[in-house]
Amino acid sequence: MLPSVYIETSIVSYLAGRPSRDPMMAERQRQTREWWETRHEYRMMTSDIVVREAGRGDAGMARARIAALAGVPVLRVQPVATALAQSLITRGPLPAKAATDASHISLATIAGVDYLLTWNCRHIANPRMYPTITRICRERGFEPPLLCTPDDLLRR
Repeated sequence: MLPSVYIETSIVSYLAGRPSRDPMMAERQRQTREWWETRHEYRMMTSDIVVREAGRGDAGMARARIAALAGVPVLRVQPVATALAQSLITRGPLPAKAATDASHISLATIAGVDYLLTWNCRHIANPRMYPTITRICRERGFEPPLLCTPDDLLRR
């Protein structure tokens, strides 16, 4: 069976974004497009949260983000995921303002996803937070996904 990957909003944002002049953003766009070419090697999924976030902002860009997600199975928010997300905030390293980020982590965890793919390195793919996130998830009987960037998966 193929490994599974949860696609977080920043991935479709970099994938569908206009080419950036900022060198770091341009490199992230390049890496995202490069990883996207390997997506057939994974069982991709996303969530209704990502779909809502992707649909915001400039109408043309929103259409491009939503189009990128076409055909990707969508996870729905469940009470158990909401409870885990709350624990990641109240007992964990995520601040209250990162409630949506906690929801991405909890949805991917509850679904048993192998990788959560993101460019959010402040609250999601942050190796300093990962041990606490892992502990909280395991205390609730779940194994968290590896929280990573496209570059991480490209390096395999």
